[in-house]
Amino acid sequence: MTTIQTTPFEGQKPGTSGLRKKTKVFMQKHFLENFIQSTFDAIGGVDGKILVLGGDGRYFGKEAAQIILKMAAANGAAKVFVGQGAWLSTPAASHLIRTLETDGGIILSASHNPGGPEEDFGVKYNAANGGPAPEKITDAIFERTKNITSYLKLDVPDVDLGHIGTQTLGEMVVEVLDPVAAYADMMEGIFDFAALKALFAKGFRMRMDSMCAITGPYAVEIFENRLGAPKGTVVHEVPLEDFGGMHPDPNPTWAHELMAEMMGENAPDFGAASDGDGDRNMILGAGTYVSPSDSLAVIAANAKLVPAYAEGLKGVARSMPTSAAVDRVAEALGLACFETPTGWKFFGNLMDAGRVSLCGEESFGTGSDHVREKDGLWAVLMWLNIIAARGQSVGEIVADHFKRFGRNYYSRHDYEALPKELAEGMLDDLRAKLSDLPGKEYQGLVVGNADEFAYTDPVDQSVSQHQGFRILFAGGSRVVLRLSGTGTEGATLRVYLERYVAGPEGLAQDPQEALAPIIKATEEIVGIAATTGKQQPDVIT
Repeated sequence: MTTIQTTPFEGQKPGTSGLRKKTKVFMQKHFLENFIQSTFDAIGGVDGKILVLGGDGRYFGKEAAQIILKMAAANGAAKVFVGQGAWLSTPAASHLIRTLETDGGIILSASHNPGGPEEDFGVKYNAANGGPAPEKITDAIFERTKNITSYLKLDVPDVDLGHIGTQTLGEMVVEVLDPVAAYADMMEGIFDFAALKALFAKGFRMRMDSMCAITGPYAVEIFENRLGAPKGTVVHEVPLEDFGGMHPDPNPTWAHELMAEMMGENAPDFGAASDGDGDRNMILGAGTYVSPSDSLAVIAANAKLVPAYAEGLKGVARSMPTSAAVDRVAEALGLACFETPTGWKFFGNLMDAGRVSLCGEESFGTGSDHVREKDGLWAVLMWLNIIAARGQSVGEIVADHFKRFGRNYYSRHDYEALPKELAEGMLDDLRAKLSDLPGKEYQGLVVGNADEFAYTDPVDQSVSQHQGFRILFAGGSRVVLRLSGTGTEGATLRVYLERYVAGPEGLAQDPQEALAPIIKATEEIVGIAATTGKQQPDVIT
């Protein structure tokens, strides 16, 4: 064991899901080591503990894994399970933490952010329930980073992570696992694979875009090998350290190849994409884009068609910025519905307490209590199972849903890489006038209420303040504004716009046209263009 002296780095505060920085920041001498040692210290040390380790294959991941293994051994860990090649999708890591009953795990990923030497890297700690560390742990990690003076690390050769099997590192056992098999087996136990095989056997055509990220091997194994989809169904299936130069974020802007194919002539029946670490998803039909909020609602309404949920859902939960579409399903089905801050960690207590079994975020994240992370491929399989059971296309399923529940027109506008002081100042100005907004009219819309969202966890009564601004208009329309916690450069302002139409008329408008009055009202109230100089958002989803 070697004790290495160090000094604190500024800015090692974990965001909504771990610490994310530019890769070269993580590659600085002592930077990663400081954060890992602070994590170990914040959880009471790892002496005698068992951990899971893996990541999305991005640049610097293999080197980071070796550093963490040597530090875990020096800190007295008993055993670490590692995905072969240091690979593990985030939901697969959560599954292993739970099924192997480990004390937690470390995931190497910046999720949907681009990868490479000039791009992004990330590290997060997941607790023993398989979910992202709660705020009390991330706060403790951050506090420890401020005063760390040394860390422990073995001075030994690297471990062979290329071959499945068991080795030792000092006195610690390192077991290299197939990163795909256990996860694929779990999926086979949740869904009706026989029905899905029959669907593909009848000529059903699908395009799965893994965006040169971690789900490629998982998708090939599940869709092509186990379900019999034709070879080539999965594209961009080989994980690359820089994601092939792609931005591995499954939305219409970045998954433009898939969008063009699905909206073009002779489109496949079904399309899907996943992100860098495999926890996000985008769902498409021929000529049909399904927003994440609508996808969550459709899954909730049809969950009983899937074997694992045949007895019904325990309850549903959504992040506050996510549209209220799933709320209407929950009300109709008599299900409890919870509204939480952004960040999957807030769903963990609800799932552990048995109060919900389906959760979703508007940022293309959907999942259930089979793990404690959002799960992109799980969402894709949910849709496939629903399609097989209903015998309808994606477009028909969505149209039927709107007829039954009405439509929540919804869009997210992202203003990226803003100067942090400018973005924070703009929201400070909004905070100062929240109490004056109710009763005022903008673009024909009357403000009913305006507040800054705070959340009290119904399980442990913990309170989370300052979770985003809400401007609620009479009639069910609203706008939400918050700064993202997932960027690595400047600040990203996310603006969420929503308008409810009960139907039967007005259910087929273009979302941006339907939301136009709310967009204009938001500019009047907040002055985004006037303050930032950006006349249009950088990304619209």
